[in-house]
Amino acid sequence: MYEKEKLDLTAFGQAVKKARENKNMSREQLAEVLDISARHTQYIETRGQHPSLQKFYEIVTLFNISADQFFFTNNTESKTTQRRQLDAMLDSMDEKELSIITATAKAMQELR
Repeated sequence: MYEKEKLDLTAFGQAVKKARENKNMSREQLAEVLDISARHTQYIETRGQHPSLQKFYEIVTLFNISADQFFFTNNTESKTTQRRQLDAMLDSMDEKELSIITATAKAMQELR
């Protein structure tokens, strides 16, 4: 039988806050982009309040946050938010920048 689990979006709120701060965006600016109140944004970030599905979608796409990590907490195969954000940065780089990143990553692996 299926056992119901309560959806806890506290970790999602923390990921939103971190992503927002990484983009140097204020809570008020995010609220304006999402067309919600700054207080609602604060509650999403600090109290794990559930945004509507539409706002959830807007947030995860705006910040490249992996939704899987919040719904499938035991699934280690999905990409983390950090991995998705790194992928987005890599996608915006030219070949020269990618070769520098590749060389850096190889050097880090060799130092292990």
